[in-house]
Amino acid sequence: MWHDLWVALALVMVIEGIIPFLSPGATKGMMLAVAEMDDKSLRISGLVSMVLGVLALYLVN
Repeated sequence: MWHDLWVALALVMVIEGIIPFLSPGATKGMMLAVAEMDDKSLRISGLVSMVLGVLALYLVN
């Protein structure tokens, strides 16, 4: 179980590193846009991301 968790975390790091590696300028613009978002919008986008992740896990398993 712990091995699977570490593998999942490593894959998250790889996937999250793809965009800054390929397009650092777009990443900076995206981070500025996120910094300007209000808390409610940021929470909603986080919730949507979590729900989509849970749905994806359900479909894969």
